[in-house]
Amino acid sequence: MQTHNLKRIHKNKKRRQVGRGGKHAKTSGRGTKGQNARAGHKKRPEIRDFIKRIPKLRGRGVNSNMSIETKPSVVNIGEISKLFKNGDIVSPQALVKKGMIRSISGGAPRVKVLGSGVLDKKLSFEGCGVSESARVVIEKAGGSIR
Repeated sequence: MQTHNLKRIHKNKKRRQVGRGGKHAKTSGRGTKGQNARAGHKKRPEIRDFIKRIPKLRGRGVNSNMSIETKPSVVNIGEISKLFKNGDIVSPQALVKKGMIRSISGGAPRVKVLGSGVLDKKLSFEGCGVSESARVVIEKAGGSIR
């Protein structure tokens, strides 16, 4: 082996060049003067101003344990008795057609029948939730619940 055949294991470290020909010296890529050039500069992010303007979303009102589930549409027996004839079938779809309740996303919502009012017709209820007082009134009038 001769001296002109020898190779270094570690290459020379590159020196930091100063001035216009160097990588980052003088202002170190910060531009000149101003808030951004100073040490420890903290500029307020502009997006924070927009975020602060948006109101906070605050849970589900007073009761955070309240159910997320949608509540059924409530219909009284007195209103049903005015719109339906003797022997008719009362279902959520029929109530939507009569205009008593609104459809939710193209389908009929859940319905609960309450017992206030008078029922003098024989009606059959399908696919509706019925309260105890309504059940008594319906069965008294000769109707049925399925």
